Amino acid sequence: METVAVGRSIRELPELRARFGPGRWRKRKGVANVRLSDGTIRLAEVHWYEAHGVGKVRMKIKRYLD
Repeated sequence: METVAVGRSIRELPELRARFGPGRWRKRKGVANVRLSDGTIRLAEVHWYEAHGVGKVRMKIKRYLD
């Protein structure tokens, strides 16, 4: 896991606070095995937002690594 952005450097910060509440928001990235809708499993770089007390939200696949 790696932190990409914190606080005001997150473009979607107002939307995150409005929908999920205040907190120390961070944009994170990491590598995971993901199961696609057709059932295949691929290694991918994933990005998400997280805050203490809220957890991980808006997880998305950025690119496939295999």
